[in-house]
Amino acid sequence: MKTILACLVAATALPASAETLRWARAGDALTLDPHAQNEGPTHTIRHQMYEPLIIRDTTGAFQAALATEWAPSKDDPNVWVFKLREGVKFHDGADFTAEDVVFSFERAKQPNSDMKELIGSITEVRAVDDYTIEMVTSGPNPILPSNLTNLFIMDKGWTEANNTVNVQDFEGGEITFATTNANGTGPYVLTSREPDVKTVMTRNEAYWGRDQFPLEVSEIIYTPIQNAATRVAAMLSGEVNFLQDMPVQDIARVDGADGLMVKQAPQNRVIFFGMNQGADDIEADNVEGKNPLADVRVRKAMSMAINRDAIRQVVMRGQSQPAGMIAPPFVNGWTAEMDAESMTDIEGAKALMAEAGYADGFSIRLDCPNDRYINDEAICQAAVGMLGQIGVTVNLDAKPKAQHFPLITESKTDFYMLGWGVPTYDSEYIFNFLVHGRESDIGTWNGTGFNNADVNAKIKSLASNTDLDARNADIADIWRVVQDEQLYIPIHHQVLNWGMAEGVGIDVDPEDQPKVKYFTMK
Repeated sequence: MKTILACLVAATALPASAETLRWARAGDALTLDPHAQNEGPTHTIRHQMYEPLIIRDTTGAFQAALATEWAPSKDDPNVWVFKLREGVKFHDGADFTAEDVVFSFERAKQPNSDMKELIGSITEVRAVDDYTIEMVTSGPNPILPSNLTNLFIMDKGWTEANNTVNVQDFEGGEITFATTNANGTGPYVLTSREPDVKTVMTRNEAYWGRDQFPLEVSEIIYTPIQNAATRVAAMLSGEVNFLQDMPVQDIARVDGADGLMVKQAPQNRVIFFGMNQGADDIEADNVEGKNPLADVRVRKAMSMAINRDAIRQVVMRGQSQPAGMIAPPFVNGWTAEMDAESMTDIEGAKALMAEAGYADGFSIRLDCPNDRYINDEAICQAAVGMLGQIGVTVNLDAKPKAQHFPLITESKTDFYMLGWGVPTYDSEYIFNFLVHGRESDIGTWNGTGFNNADVNAKIKSLASNTDLDARNADIADIWRVVQDEQLYIPIHHQVLNWGMAEGVGIDVDPEDQPKVKYFTMK
């Protein structure tokens, strides 16, 4: 720990300033390429430098960013019209225009983009003039703006000049200029970037919103610190004045320390396990010639073996809410009834295992991140013991998120942990990524192998269904299939705990995406 702390001290050994935000959390952004990865901490860092057309403020409400107005066209229900903000410049001084928006959306639809599901209903983005664009959708899309809050706009000229028109192949290990460099319109300018070590940003004094937002932070020093004890030590020593991923066991200690406080709020995120039910045989088990996860009775038994209350009390120290579905309560389509469906029943689970022909159990590998979610590895360790009670011997393989996530997107894991937030606040977002059968532009995070033609068609119809009652009925029908098929094993809804020095002013964002332009510093 001493070595890591010494490095952290050196990394932050700058003149003390009330305007310097010394920010730490468990993991780093996976990449700075705006369209390569749809991952929360990655978006969070990019939000300081890049901007979408629309953002959500700390209450979750829409706020104008690079677009000042948006509405369906009065002439064509399949078209949304966006008025763009005038007088905006990228960090290198280039003018922001509609050309950059058209370019960015076309780039975000590329095969390597992890953002393409969000804009799958868009068939064309066209510039009407320098500050007006039209988005054409394949049928009316009443919730299109909800899909755009993490869709960042790049400078077409800068991207072309630096040979980074193509989205980074993150899973393939590609490194491009956009991976470690940035040129956005956002409130902070990238000063230096050392992946997994330190990222420094300084205030954009030419920012269009300089007089609209507090923008009291003049410099951001972002330091990923994977070790929980080291993160807390940095907070207590004053080397860090803003901390995400607060270890639950240290909340009272930090909140009780002089000059420090902890703010809490429910997060728009669910933690769960995924199971590969689609393969005829799987590699991560000891069953030859068949796949035990293909039997819904096994999947249900595994869910019934998980004691969510014990995880909440022991692992999470009360800082979680047991979940019965993989939608947070914030989301359209969530119901209290479905969220209460996960029940612990060891004897019932054993009976299901025997009925499915696995009375003696089987062994399987569980892939788990160790630097992404609150107590992620500890949750997986708890699950190992719980599943052992029904004869499922679990071999845990925990690794950093940068190595873990490609296992899911490249179908190289049969049993895995994942967490999912819903920035659109609508179930369609969950279905597009996690339920629809995996195709090139949809279902890209569905590692379960589930692929149901009727469900797929119903999911795709959601984007253009303007009858909201009928649309909600379809959402309920899809959830019923997800629940009955035990597509995933829900664990819990996360609770956010942000630690901060008393002079740092910010409300907890349910997306866990602090936007530093809102911070005040005393």
